[in-house]
Formats: sequence, C-alpha cells, structure tokens
Amino acid sequence: MQVGIKKLRENAVVPVYGSQFAAGADLCACIDESVVIGAGETRFIPTGIALELPAGYAGLVYARSGIACKRGLAPANKVGVIDCDYRGEVMVALHNHSGEAQTVAVGERVAQLVITPYITAEFIEKDELSDTVRGSGGFGSTGRK
Repeated sequence: MQVGIKKLRENAVVPVYGSQFAAGADLCACIDESVVIGAGETRFIPTGIALELPAGYAGLVYARSGIACKRGLAPANKVGVIDCDYRGEVMVALHNHSGEAQTVAVGERVAQLVITPYITAEFIEKDELSDTVRGSGGFGSTGRK
C-alpha cells in the first residue's frame, strides 16, 4: 500500500518500520530543541508530517514500548486516531506517567503509527436486542468466579 506523505518542515522524518514485519512505523519528534515533559504533564509533540491515507483506512498512533515502559512516556489519549480525510500535521499528545521530568530529544522516536482498515457502521435503533448467554454482564463478568 502506498501512503502519501508531506513534510511540513525540512527536519521532519518520514516514518520507518523497525523490521520487516513490524506493524507500526516510528514517528519522530520534529522539534528544534529538546522538550521537557514534567511528571504528570502532557505536551504536544509535532512530527512535521501530514498524511494522505486511503479511504477506508485510519492511522492509529500507539506508544512505543521502550519509552513507555522505561520512561513512562505514552500518548495521553492512549491511541490517537488519524482519519483518512485529515490533512493536518500529525501531532503526538505525549504524557509523562513517570514521577520525574522526561526529556524528548530532537528527532527522537516518540510513537508508532499503525495503518488499519475500518468499517463505518450504520446504527439502527431497536426496541429490543437479541439475547446472549452473557447478556448485560460487563466489567469482569467473564472472568473467574
């Protein structure tokens, strides 16, 4: 699949996959100087790129396991969603879950982009829904008893 990409700044880095079968392509910080994110704070980190995703596909922005587990830096919204009709700059709302300030370096890989197909549903209001064994059991209802 080909995805159109536009560099919005000269120092922007085109997303790259870390291995042949990687699902996510790395998104890099397109900043002029290091950014400090205090404990419990969120900062918007620009990537310097815009995407042209094909119709029927979305870009999902996930945490990179290394900086999430080792430094507590992960997208504030857990998973960012880039719609196929969005043409603005891809930004990463990076939250510091750790107890100390963390520094994001120029060009650092801050998140990963997974491109996936999606289905647009037609929601139909009904008076009754079909019965299932589970029924309305929610949070933890299918776990151990």
